[in-house]
Amino acid sequence: MSKVLTEHYRCPESFIAVRPPGEPPPNSGFFRFGSDTTCYGQCSAGVSNRFTTNGLPDALSHAVIDNLRIQLPFDPEQVVRNLRFERYVSEPGKNQDRADEWPFSRDLYYFFRSAIPAGFRRWIQKLHLRNWDKIAFPSWPVDTTVERLFGRLLALSMKAQRIDRIPFIWFWPEGFQSCAILTHDVETSRGLDFCQQLMDIDDFFGIKASFQIVPEGRYEVSDFFLDTIRDRGFQVNIQDLNHDGLLFRSRKQFNRRIGRINHYVKAYGAEGFRSAVLYHNIDWYHQLEISYDMSIPNAAHLEPQKGGCCTVFPYFIGDILELPVTTTQDYSLFTILEDYSIELWKTEIRMIMENYGLISFIIHPDYIQNRIPQETYRQLLWYISELRSQGHVWIARPGEVNQWWRERSHMKLVESNGSWSISGPGSARARLAYAVANGDGIRYHVDTSY
Repeated sequence: MSKVLTEHYRCPESFIAVRPPGEPPPNSGFFRFGSDTTCYGQCSAGVSNRFTTNGLPDALSHAVIDNLRIQLPFDPEQVVRNLRFERYVSEPGKNQDRADEWPFSRDLYYFFRSAIPAGFRRWIQKLHLRNWDKIAFPSWPVDTTVERLFGRLLALSMKAQRIDRIPFIWFWPEGFQSCAILTHDVETSRGLDFCQQLMDIDDFFGIKASFQIVPEGRYEVSDFFLDTIRDRGFQVNIQDLNHDGLLFRSRKQFNRRIGRINHYVKAYGAEGFRSAVLYHNIDWYHQLEISYDMSIPNAAHLEPQKGGCCTVFPYFIGDILELPVTTTQDYSLFTILEDYSIELWKTEIRMIMENYGLISFIIHPDYIQNRIPQETYRQLLWYISELRSQGHVWIARPGEVNQWWRERSHMKLVESNGSWSISGPGSARARLAYAVANGDGIRYHVDTSY
């Protein structure tokens, strides 16, 4: 059985007819599973030590139906973990005391950052990202490799068992097609002063967001400020410790700071965390005393730390739920791409909704105070609020998504007299759905009879 599939779909194990190989080959690398799905892991059908746009071994032709089961030349759980945890960028265990590929130039940049004029910092950032559009994997602007892999495995399971549909618990409450969250990272005292006005803007569209607060070094955080955010129905989360970009520079550095971070998590009543500049090291996450994290991009082409989790859905890292960043940050859109329209955001929203995933935004109060970027943000809020009014998107706060995904992870499908029902806390909001065979793929059908 493939646990990763039953966890994602919340379907009975008996419907998943996937059997991984008994003895995997020693080396990991890139391979394909069909023409459009790139995998990374151990595969007896062959691997390549680097990603190429053509010529990767295709494992799909080596998948064999045997006794109503699909025998695969790779382990799906390993592949999905490698993608979600970005193992294709750097194998774990090379150096447990220092972040892999942390260049000396990055140390220099953050050491002198406060003294570098803003215009020159932007030039350095653009120089660093100058070849971002030549990165072939993950796909940009949105990568859905994990979802394509899941769909193909489900289709093969149905083919092996000679069935045409599989029941599962739909991804979002009340049958919403997708979910959207707004998050605001407060980086400077100027951004802090704008938070009240930003809440007014969000409230105008009936949208509640979360504010990620830097607890030390950047500005004074008063109890009154935190209470105001919470009293207005917004959420407070922790953003790094002092936002100097060095939290994950080394294990020693991380260990020196983690106690203070966990202290502020408790003091602020926060459940969520985001690291500065989206730097992260998943192997160290177990020391964070948080319920959810929001630091891993879907496709990190425009971020200093390359990679991406290749999924538009939440997923667990141990006991921590990861809510991936699935759209382009406002800073990257305005400053790196020099685009003040919402066309890229609309493209990302469409791609995520086609895969029924999480649409997550990072909007900084520091960067939308001027008229043009603020108008762009208002257009975005109008657009997603229209999707909500049409019944397509559940707009929630990150903590609500965390609660839903955890409740869903404990729900079960129960069969009685040939019909299915959902049991477990929160199941009143859950909806029964079916993955239906559609040629060589699948389509989803949500039961609307509730």
